[in-house]
Amino acid sequence: MAANLIQDLFQRKARRRIRVTAFFCALWLLVVFGRLIQLQVFSHGRALEQVTAQNQRMITIQADRGTIYDRNGRILARSLPARTIYYAPANPQESLAARFEPIKRLRDKLDLSDEDLARIQGQLADNDKYIILKRKADPDLAAQVYSPRLVISYHEDSRRFYPLGRQAAHVLGGVQADESGAAGIEAKFNSSLAGKPGRGFILRDAKLRKYGFEVLEEPTIGRDLALTLDETIQYIAQSELEKAVAETRSAGGTVIVSNPVSGEILAMASAPTYDPNDFSQAAKADVINSAVQSAIEPGSTFKIITAAAAIESRVVSFAESFDCGKGSISTPGCAIRDHKTFGRLDFPGIIIHSSNVGAIQIGRRLDAASFEATIRAFGFGRKTGLELPGEAKGKLRPMTEWTPRSQSSLSIGYEISATPVQILQAVNVVANRGRLVPLRIIESIQGGRPRPEPALSDPVLSAASCEKLIGIMERVVGEGTGKEAAAEGYETAGKTGTTQKFDPEAKAYSSQHHIASFVGFVPAANPRLSMIVILDDPQTSGHYGGQIAAPVFREIARKALLVVGIPPRRSAGPLLAGLRKDGSR
Repeated sequence: MAANLIQDLFQRKARRRIRVTAFFCALWLLVVFGRLIQLQVFSHGRALEQVTAQNQRMITIQADRGTIYDRNGRILARSLPARTIYYAPANPQESLAARFEPIKRLRDKLDLSDEDLARIQGQLADNDKYIILKRKADPDLAAQVYSPRLVISYHEDSRRFYPLGRQAAHVLGGVQADESGAAGIEAKFNSSLAGKPGRGFILRDAKLRKYGFEVLEEPTIGRDLALTLDETIQYIAQSELEKAVAETRSAGGTVIVSNPVSGEILAMASAPTYDPNDFSQAAKADVINSAVQSAIEPGSTFKIITAAAAIESRVVSFAESFDCGKGSISTPGCAIRDHKTFGRLDFPGIIIHSSNVGAIQIGRRLDAASFEATIRAFGFGRKTGLELPGEAKGKLRPMTEWTPRSQSSLSIGYEISATPVQILQAVNVVANRGRLVPLRIIESIQGGRPRPEPALSDPVLSAASCEKLIGIMERVVGEGTGKEAAAEGYETAGKTGTTQKFDPEAKAYSSQHHIASFVGFVPAANPRLSMIVILDDPQTSGHYGGQIAAPVFREIARKALLVVGIPPRRSAGPLLAGLRKDGSR
């Protein structure tokens, strides 16, 4: 009996132990299951982020920018392979000095500046696990510094390259560190050139060492652009301009060469210039494209417009003469002088010899409203629409705001400001026998619509008036102020300009600071090239446009004409052969 009681007691204790053990096991399983639910459901996103942050690094894959070509398919700008070198510290528990030591050893090889080192040290202090050491690095350099032990690695990148260096810098512009357009064509057409970046991630082991790279989304290459520029003519223009700026000790200069019939810009050069391959180091002032962003008073080159208005409105005849004997003429508030004293000059002679006194007398005969309308019809006072950023529209006050002196000043190219592209486009009207053809610099965009033929405006000037004006402009080169522009073997038509610069401090025009210019086209009878040359503030004794700008026109024209396949006449003969007494052919 007693034995049965003892056995029953042990069985009850055993069952109690089993129940307690089962309870704690169930409780343990419940806790584990709850923890799994917490990790897999409620904390899954955060845990995944932590694992990803430890083992992966998401990066943006830069798309190659589209290539920029000249009109003949020569490369002006392209993207080349490069690499971004980075440092991923393996042990955040190490001292800052220990983690910084590998970078100090690579300072010279990676050409790291004090600013770079300070940035890297700050990122290490913040326990950053991805520190860029150098962007746009040469692939060979990246291979040299690659070190799994030091956790220094790289991923693919690209860098912008300009084969011509300083040539056409102001047209092309440049890119910023992130490869976005910063100036010129690169900025104006950034959305087309940039393409679409991709995405990828770097795979790392537990010690943060790179062991792979996976592309999630391939980048889309940007669209290519073709410009109207001719690389050879651009080189000629830039070289001759820089030579002239150096010889005349000018503050700067501009040359634009165009095909007047099509409006295509064949060359656009400015000085000083810069190297777009090192855009970040370019001075801000040097990046300004003076051809489109800087407006000047055109001075005597504007006498072409005054003469055009006079011929078209028939307020003068070619045989009529004007008394310029005193070399000075009074205008409200001041007297305006000629660069030399003339006696009597006929109408063509006033333009040929660039007489201010004579041009003012002609301008005073014009109806003010008609004169303003003619000026605006030639494109002054508004932008040309050339496909470059930052174009200035110049300044032309409405007739209602003119002062008693305005019409006299406008007759000789003062009280009006215009960009070099505006002046060239206006002279192209004469070359085109009265039609204004908009200037352009984009030939085509990959995948874009074909460029339509330019819409011709109503004639600005009659063809007969243009023929007479061309005859006068040829005589400017043959016997007047533009003799130095004569390119042997070619009939050249043009006009010189010498403008006094306005001194804002003195609130007067300076007799010491000038803008020398020449604008024209060649061959005169069937123009294939038009050009404007501007030299800003020359410091030599000769500062007139006919002395220093006209020779630049001549040298560029005679070389560029050969490039476009126009040889000189074997026997040049007299430049004025075939001209009638009224200046027409």
